[in-house]
Parts: sequence; structure tokens; C-alpha cells
Amino acid sequence: MSINKIIKQEVQNILEEVISLRRHLHKNPELSFKEFKTSEFIQSKLTAWGIPFKTGFVETGIVVELKSGDSDKTLALRADMDALPIQESSSKSYCSANKNVMHACGHDAHTASLLGTLCILNNRKDLWQGTLTAIFQPGEELLPGGAKLMLEAGALNSNPDYIIGQHVYPDLESGKVGFRGGQYMASCDEIHLTISGNGGHAALPHKITDTVLIASQLIVSLQQVVSRKLSPYTPAVLSFGYVQANGATNIIPNEVHIKGTFRCMDEHWRAVAHEEIEKITKATVEGMGGTVNLEIRKGYPSLFNNPEFTEQAKLVAIDYLGKENVVDLDLRMTAEDFSYYSQVIPACFYRFGTAEPNKISEKKLHHPEFDIDERKSLETSVGVMAALAMNYLKDKD
Repeated sequence: MSINKIIKQEVQNILEEVISLRRHLHKNPELSFKEFKTSEFIQSKLTAWGIPFKTGFVETGIVVELKSGDSDKTLALRADMDALPIQESSSKSYCSANKNVMHACGHDAHTASLLGTLCILNNRKDLWQGTLTAIFQPGEELLPGGAKLMLEAGALNSNPDYIIGQHVYPDLESGKVGFRGGQYMASCDEIHLTISGNGGHAALPHKITDTVLIASQLIVSLQQVVSRKLSPYTPAVLSFGYVQANGATNIIPNEVHIKGTFRCMDEHWRAVAHEEIEKITKATVEGMGGTVNLEIRKGYPSLFNNPEFTEQAKLVAIDYLGKENVVDLDLRMTAEDFSYYSQVIPACFYRFGTAEPNKISEKKLHHPEFDIDERKSLETSVGVMAALAMNYLKDKD
């Protein structure tokens, strides 16, 4: 029997339990860096299955290390565990029991899938050789990002050859997966600005500093960073979604607060852009008579998928699912802290579809009614990850 047939049979053997695991996790979500009960639950399953693990990484993080045979090959798999501060709107039996906390980004599915994959790999050590490290990571949704902290805590001191991660994708039907080699997701930085000046009566502009006008001019001027300082062939976004000026129809306030996001795909350009933002901000505000406090909160780096390894993974997925069920993904300007791993280890971060066939829902990630086509998507996510792991670890060096 082929490895793929064996994996598919193993998936069917464990699928009901994986669904049950996902429902438990979904019903009991915890916020970033507070995944204490989630971590305890994962540990209980690993213990029951006889899978060795270590704890104490960033408090709630867990690292599994499985060995088989004497191959020098090493591979890492990763799942994130945290939920979002969203009140779930659902009548389903596994609806969140925790007020204002919800797995609206699919991390419950990621964790359940990795547990299922580990169960298969542990049961079928006859099919692979090497060292398999699995990370259950806290805090993907909150800066500075659990991935960064897990690396700093030594979670990957095993120095794996490659690392693999997966993410739910509600724009794709369940049963399908998607890959993209090279640059895939953007870096993500927060821009916080406070513009100050001597406010006053709006009918006497010659006697005041018009902080609102300065803020308006600054937002427009900063668009030069992307439109005139960057090659049009390089993706980047600078957007401002928060402006607070507590004045009135005839009052110019002393302060205006602005918040925005800057995203790009090039780490060198990212540093250059930060300098340009500072230069334009200072020149614009001071040139109009105000003062400014600028804070650039550096977030996750851009996510880079190793092209060769990702192409290999795509071919494995095609062999496992059929060519019609494997798609090419577009660039995304969203961010993921898996990017920290991809900056130091050759990586493959791919997506598995969660939408019901012929029914792409508008209730997508971060929506209070987000859910997945449970059975088919989990069957796919567990099977593909197991196939990717076994394919890489199947032969000795």
C-alpha cells in the first residue's frame, strides 16, 4: 500500500477525535499569551498518546520532539493556539463559552490539525526517519508575536532543516490547499503620531496653530512614501485608519492623534521607508508650525517561503489530493508571525480551504460568525501535513 493510502486511512481512523478536539478548543478559547487551559488540554492529549514534549516556553508554549530511525534529517511543524477578542455570534453547540473571546482566525483548527498529524506520525514511525519537532505556539495575534519569543526561548534549538506551517483559508473550498513560493505575506508596522500646537478659536486661524490642517496635510504628504519613493513593482501599503481631533465646529484642538499601518514585502525597503516617514513627518509638521511625536512600532517581518521547498511541498500535495485540488496563492498584505521562523529557517507556509463546496461565505476571518466546513477541511489539513512530513523524512540522507 502506498504512503498516501496509509495516511488517508490513518486520517479516517482519527478524524472524529480531531473534530472533537477542534470543537473543545473552539468552545474554550483564550487570548494571546493567556492560553493556560489550552496548553493543559494539549499536554493531556500528548500524554495520553505517549508523545514526548517539553513545556515552559513563553509560559504556555509546548515543543514536541519525535525521533525515528537514524537519519540526520530534521523537520519542524507549527500551530498557533490563541484566540481573538471577539464576541461570537453562533447557536452551534461548540460556540465560545468565554465572553468576548473567539477563535475567529482558525487557530483551533490549526492546533487540532497538528495534534492529529502528530498522532499519525507517532503511530507510523515505520514510514519515516529523522527528527520531527512540533511547536504549539502562543500569542500569534499580539505583538511582539509568540513566534519571536519562542525562538528566543530556544524552542527550535534542534536547528531543523525546514519548517512548515498552515492556515485556514475561507476563500478556498474545503478539500483544497494553496501554495506560493518566495515572498508571500507582508511585514506589519504600526504608525502612531501626535501633532501638537497652540489651538484655539477656529475663526481666528492667524492666532493659532491649526493642528487639524497639519494632520490632514501630513496624511496626504506621507502617501509619497509609497507612491514616489518606492518602485511601482514592489508591493507596499501605508494607510491611516484613526484620526482623533477633540475639537468642535469652532475649536481647533491642541493635539491631533493619528494611527496607521505600514506593510511591505522587502525588509531593506522597510528600513528605508521608516526613515522616509520620519523625514516627511518632521518636515511637514514643523514647516507648518507644529510639533510632532512619532512612534513606529515595528511588527512582524515579511513572510518568505523557500521557493524550492515550497515547490516540493506543492508536488507532494498534488500527489496526495490531485492536481485539481492544489492552487497557486496570490500575495497577501496581511501579516503572520510565522514570518519570524521564515526569516531564519527555510519555510513553507500554506493554506487549506475551509469553505463549504460552492458556498464561499462572507463570514470570513475575524468575523463573529466565522466557522469552517469542519470534516472536509480537517481531513485535508491533517492528511496534507502528515504527507508533507513523511515525504521529507521518508529517506535517509
